[in-house]
Amino acid sequence: MKTYDGPLSDHFDGGHFFDPDGSPPKSLGEVMRWTFASGRQRAIWPDWVPNGYADTPPRRVDGDKVRLSFVGHASWLIQTAGLNILVDPVWSERASPFTFAGPKRHNAPGIAFDVLPRIDVVLVSHGHYDHLDVATLSKLAAKFSPRVITPLGNDITMRSKDAAIRAEAFDWQDRVDLGNNLAVTLVPTRHWSARGLFDRNKALWASFVLQTPAGKLYIVCDSGYGDGRHFRRVADAHGPLRLAILPIGAYEPRWLMEDQHMNPSDAVKALADCGAQQALAHHHGTFQLTDEAIDAPATALAAMLDDAKIPRERFVALKPGQVFEV
Repeated sequence: MKTYDGPLSDHFDGGHFFDPDGSPPKSLGEVMRWTFASGRQRAIWPDWVPNGYADTPPRRVDGDKVRLSFVGHASWLIQTAGLNILVDPVWSERASPFTFAGPKRHNAPGIAFDVLPRIDVVLVSHGHYDHLDVATLSKLAAKFSPRVITPLGNDITMRSKDAAIRAEAFDWQDRVDLGNNLAVTLVPTRHWSARGLFDRNKALWASFVLQTPAGKLYIVCDSGYGDGRHFRRVADAHGPLRLAILPIGAYEPRWLMEDQHMNPSDAVKALADCGAQQALAHHHGTFQLTDEAIDAPATALAAMLDDAKIPRERFVALKPGQVFEV
């Protein structure tokens, strides 16, 4: 299988990407130990949770307003300055290489695919199946032919499945002009990437800083917390931030997930570190990837905000189909 081949850097050794300030992913043996552990405390999610909301977005949002619609998990539609931008779009039933097995949706996308406005740009953060969904990207390519901005190596994954996907790959710290005075910068994040058993960290992962007329949006699709330095560096380099989108789910058990996924306590610390005026939560409640209950992340987030004496309205966990405007 073809993979990225490029110059050496402080985070690419010629074969694999790595985070100099992070930690490597857990081994397959450790994952298997968790999967088959006796006495594993895995919460049972309801088979299906009907959405209380369904968004029908406008064709465009002009001016300096930013409209954010939560599709579910880590998928968002961001509309501003006349452009429509999707983040990590997943409309498939499963976050999996298979259509018959793997994590299955527990709620519908908050926007039906058929009512999407014309999509101009797609941001894809990394190669995990709950973020890089080739089936959805192919549907978007066939209907809208958007630009797809992604970290190095993920373009190969996309085009190997569908040459019509207009993937453009970039490195950490690259700034990409999107038009209409919008730009996105790829920034380091504490995570990793893989599509199978033998391609770990063969492609890069990233978070995004999106420059909009209403200020900068910090979009963290998947990340561990570590010592918080990634978030503080973004604040130093790109602040002030108008809004941060931060993950709060897929975190139990901590011995396995701590290095790659934040829990609500970590996310509240990340908000303090990056200094964003406002935060929105995601990466919870749609695909059961780990052991916590379906509502545990949102419930714990409210408790952590109360403990930190941060108003709950500053860090909001939307339901799929709900909209937030800046």
